Amino acid sequence: MNFTSVLDTNYPLIQAPMAGVQDSSLAIAVSRAGALGSLPAAMLDAASLRRELQVLQSSGLSYNVNFFCHQAPMHTIEAESKWQAVLQPYYQEFNIHASRIPASAGRRPFDDEMAEVLQEFSPTVVSFHFGLPSKRLLSRVKARGSFVMSSATTLDEAHWLVAHGVDGVIAQGLEAGGHRGHFLSRDVAQQANTFDLLKQFKPHIHVPIIAAGGIADAQGVHTAMSMGAAAVQAGTVFLLCHEAKTSALHRARLCDVHAPTALTNLFTGGLARGMFNRVMQELGPQNPAAPAFPMATQSIAPLRSKAEMNQRDDFTPLWSGMNRSGCAQCPAADIVNKLALGFTS
Repeated sequence: MNFTSVLDTNYPLIQAPMAGVQDSSLAIAVSRAGALGSLPAAMLDAASLRRELQVLQSSGLSYNVNFFCHQAPMHTIEAESKWQAVLQPYYQEFNIHASRIPASAGRRPFDDEMAEVLQEFSPTVVSFHFGLPSKRLLSRVKARGSFVMSSATTLDEAHWLVAHGVDGVIAQGLEAGGHRGHFLSRDVAQQANTFDLLKQFKPHIHVPIIAAGGIADAQGVHTAMSMGAAAVQAGTVFLLCHEAKTSALHRARLCDVHAPTALTNLFTGGLARGMFNRVMQELGPQNPAAPAFPMATQSIAPLRSKAEMNQRDDFTPLWSGMNRSGCAQCPAADIVNKLALGFTS
């Protein structure tokens, strides 16, 4: 299969959707350069999603829109209180009263309201994270003619996605930044790096496989394609681009290409890869008191706001993949052109 015809792009290259650090501006810049730009929708409400999709649709370019499909847990005072007790020393430091912290919805799973908005548009690709929506909602998406993809972190997850109707599987390796897309098991020991995942998937998964995680240069692209990937998805490498909305604090840390990363649940409750900061150092990257995804966000958000007002990233999620060697402060088109060399080398 010539996957560029599926994506309607010059290259089988997808910019990973990165909620919180980008909007349609980055997606359009990437698509204009010949790859597939992506819009993350997990932190958008229906009105914001409609506005962003109107911009993308009016560009006349192909694009991907991405949704989370997590099952939102029940909010419990007990779980929140346990987490706030761990954070209490920080509340005292920043003069924050836990009782005054407003409720927060956190990241939003794909639902009927979002599906209704999506009906108005014709994205080339619709991708999902944390599995798939209900059969009914998925049918609404597929009826629009979009190519449907979702992330798999294990072979079992890839098999499940194919059995439930995806057109393509994103093989998300352990090197990838941001949230793990796991949905059958949270056991990281069962997961693998990107190239090992490709080796596992290729003999068994007979839909297009998109390699994602740790790919930041043309050589990485070439290796993934030579191992049978139909396309490559890259995210971290775009974080310093002019069109990204990455904060100054986050940008400053990304410039240190040797800084270690870890999977952490402190910021949302879900395992996600980011660079170390104060709270990760002091509490450990993973803490059992953090409520389930996405409920941990509510109680740590005021600490982030207070620290950032003082130009500190103590409580800021510094999402990043393990490989930042290709990051550069430049137009997104420059990154696309550099990665695209891997398709011809």
